[in-house]
Amino acid sequence: MRREFQVPATDEAFLKTLGRSWETVVDGSVRWLLIHDRVVPVGYTVTTVSEAYRIETGYPDTQLDMVYFLPALQRSDGRAIGAQSAQGISGASWQRWSRHREPGFPWRPGIDDLSAHLLLVDHWLEREVAR
Repeated sequence: MRREFQVPATDEAFLKTLGRSWETVVDGSVRWLLIHDRVVPVGYTVTTVSEAYRIETGYPDTQLDMVYFLPALQRSDGRAIGAQSAQGISGASWQRWSRHREPGFPWRPGIDDLSAHLLLVDHWLEREVAR
């Protein structure tokens, strides 16, 4: 697995607890964290995906935002998933989910990290198939 930049030590420790492979890549000037083999909830046409997170300069004080999937997710009932588009990352076309924190739940520098953002992504995935 590629390690083209380091993530904070707390994120690296969290990633080890997931028991999944992960890598960091730099594509152009953009830093990406790729995490593989995420199990998705029932209701999608695939059972596992890779997920990507854009790591902005200043992270973890600068928030994580959105999520990117490979392969692209589709609902098993055929209904469209809104607010998504294609995003090239390291030579592949990933599905960008344009989802953001709600005003009542802002990013808390010094508190929030990758583990908090992955919980939010869990919520987005579950909410999508429940609607």
